[in-house]
Amino acid sequence: MYWINTISYDHVLIGVQGGFTQAGHGKSSGLKKLAKGDFIVFYSPKTSLKDGKSLQKFTAIGQITDAQPYQVEMNPSFHPWRRNVKFLSCEPAPIKPLIEKLDFIKDKQKWGYLFRFGLFSIERSDFELIAVSMKAELKAI
Repeated sequence: MYWINTISYDHVLIGVQGGFTQAGHGKSSGLKKLAKGDFIVFYSPKTSLKDGKSLQKFTAIGQITDAQPYQVEMNPSFHPWRRNVKFLSCEPAPIKPLIEKLDFIKDKQKWGYLFRFGLFSIERSDFELIAVSMKAELKAI
């Protein structure tokens, strides 16, 4: 399957460096839907979670490499769930030139609404369109 995970760019970079993703503010429910081998694209509406500037770009792409979510301790009061990701070489790509071509965006005027769900599945054709726009090296998998 193919997925989009909506995450601020600063958090995407942390995940790329660590080889993982989180979703839903650390909850496991969305991550349980992912399967080993699934592809995931990261969309960053802003540069950072708090006080970030508008970015509106696809910022990373990868493939899930584990079979199930696992929990980590970031601090005594925060134990988020994660999935391991093999990130691929790519370039950030703006969403606006793709909006009219992406089938998962049904309402082209209110295109940002769907991203409020955080993690959601998309069709292969949309994934491929995004991957091409990001110049992703899918041959590496």
